[in-house]
Amino acid sequence: MRRRDFIKGVVGSAIAWPIPALAQSPVAVVGFLNSASPDGFGERITAFKHGLQQTGYIADQNVKIEYRWAEGHFDRLPLMADELVKRRVDVIAATGSSNSALAARAATATIPIVFTTGGDPVADGLVTNLSRPGGNVTGMTNFSNAVLPKRLGLIRELLPSAALIAVLVNPSNTSTASDIKNLQEAERPSGQNIVIAHASTEREINSAFESLVQKGVGALVLDADGFFRSRAEQLVSLAGRYLLPTIYSDREYRLPVAL
Repeated sequence: MRRRDFIKGVVGSAIAWPIPALAQSPVAVVGFLNSASPDGFGERITAFKHGLQQTGYIADQNVKIEYRWAEGHFDRLPLMADELVKRRVDVIAATGSSNSALAARAATATIPIVFTTGGDPVADGLVTNLSRPGGNVTGMTNFSNAVLPKRLGLIRELLPSAALIAVLVNPSNTSTASDIKNLQEAERPSGQNIVIAHASTEREINSAFESLVQKGVGALVLDADGFFRSRAEQLVSLAGRYLLPTIYSDREYRLPVAL
């Protein structure tokens, strides 16, 4: 099996360089580190296993997957990454956010790490550059965070009567600072103000919605974030309760809501 094929099996497509293949043992071990929760990730886990199978690794036959879910609590990631290193996994798939990859990177300089992210892996400090990542870390990004201003522009087009629009971000996410900067730069020419709301706990999400409604916000844009995806039901329910039009980053938020 070619090493590049294995990387593709893990993340779909890599930004770049061949890393050592899984140990040639009867049962290889893949560490799966995710900043969110398994709820809403069912389809992605299925795709993850299918990718492994395409490269000859079948779950529970010749490869074992050690799952670690932070459930949106990013502070748990370093300990979970250390657990996977002590488990002597052959490779770590760091998913859900850049925080997962950063935790894995801090835990080991030798075990190959393959990440997925929506941010800029260079700006987040994951790799030195896109074409030559260097070290033991590689992966892919869909730059979903970079289209945050586009989502804001879209909701303005859909709701021109909304005088005030808010963006909900998670301050614990390493990509948040650059997301806010991109938003502010995109909005500066228009002269329109946006409200930046912060939430990194369930209670803060509730408080954020209450505050936004009191301020007369007419629409909401949700930043791409693993913590938010793990709280999809809460977020969709609150948007429905307050009748607040909201544009999301992922289809995990397609939950039915009884108004």
